[in-house]
Amino acid sequence: MNDDGAFTYNGGKVSPGETQNIRYGISETYLGDPVRIPVTIINGKKPGPTAFLSAAAHGDELNGIEVVREVAHEWDLTDLAGTLVCMPVLNVPGFLAQQRYLPIYDRDLNRSFPGREASTSAKRMAYRIFKNFIEPCDIGLDFHTSTRGRTNMLHVRADMADVKSHRLAMAYGSNVILDSEGPDGTLRGEATRAGVPTITIEMGEAHRFQRTLIDDALAGVESVFAEYGMLEQTAVRWPGWRTIITGDREKTWIRADVGGIVDMHYERGALVHEGDRICTITNPFKNDNIVVEAPFTGLLVGILENPVVYPGNPLCHLVELGETTRRVVELEQTPPNGDAT
Repeated sequence: MNDDGAFTYNGGKVSPGETQNIRYGISETYLGDPVRIPVTIINGKKPGPTAFLSAAAHGDELNGIEVVREVAHEWDLTDLAGTLVCMPVLNVPGFLAQQRYLPIYDRDLNRSFPGREASTSAKRMAYRIFKNFIEPCDIGLDFHTSTRGRTNMLHVRADMADVKSHRLAMAYGSNVILDSEGPDGTLRGEATRAGVPTITIEMGEAHRFQRTLIDDALAGVESVFAEYGMLEQTAVRWPGWRTIITGDREKTWIRADVGGIVDMHYERGALVHEGDRICTITNPFKNDNIVVEAPFTGLLVGILENPVVYPGNPLCHLVELGETTRRVVELEQTPPNGDAT
C-alpha cells in the first residue's frame, strides 16, 4: 500500500474510493494466449487494513469461489475501511479442466508459493500472484474444500503459535481450529512466514456449491471484518463452542484395512464415542462385514463421500475433544426426544 492509500500492483493502481475488476496475466497457453486470473480490488474511502480473499487454488474446489464473489460483488462495501483483494479463482487452468491440480505436469499450485520468477510453470504463476496480490496485504483468508470423494465440516487451519494468525483464526469464529504451521509451498504457510497472517478455511466437498456452508463461511468473513474494524456494522461472532486441536490432542485419519464398499454411519461434524461403529466395509455379496470403530471420543471433521475404497484409503478424519467441549457438543447434537445422533 502506498503512502497515498493506493493499492498498487505491477501494471495498475487502485486509489481510495475506487474498485477495479481486472484479469491479471500469470502465464500463457501452448498457443501463446494469456492465462489470466480474475481479481477484484476494492479500496475503501477510509483507511484500514488490506485483506485478501482467495479460492480455488485447487481448481475443483468451488465453495470458496462463491464466498469470494459474494463479498466482492454483493456486499455493501460503501463504508469499507481498508482494502479488499478478492481472487475467486487462483488456479484458472485447473478450474477450466475441473481438476485439482494444474494440467501442466499435474503440479499443485498450493505447493508452489511463494514461487520463483525463473522456475517451473507452477512457480512462475505462484510468484506473480504472491508478489502482486499477497505480499501487499495485512491478513489473508484462503478458502478450500476437501478433495473429491470426501467432505469436511467447516473448520479453520492456522498456526496458533503465531500471534497474528491466532487473532485472525479466533476472529473467524469457527467451532474447530486445527493448529499447525502451513506446509512448505502452501499459500497459508508462505504468506504467514512472509508477515501476512493467513488462515485456511476448509468446508464441504469438491465440484459443487453447498449453500449452508457458503453462508457459514460468509458469517466468518463478517466476523473478521468486525475484528479488524473494516466494517463497523458487523460484530465478532462467538460460535457457541470452540475447540483448538493442538499437538497434544489426538487426531488421525482412519484408513481402510480392506478393500470394499463403505456404509458410513455418521455425517461430517458428528460426535462419536470410543468404540462407536463409524462405518462398515462390505464385499459385493454383503457376507463379509468389517466394522471400523472409533479409537477415541472425538469429532468427525472429515468423512468419505465416495463409498468405495482400497486398503489404505482414508475413511474419516477424527479429532479428540476435551471433556467440557464434548458435553456441549453432545447437548447440541442430541435431538429433543433424547435419542443420540
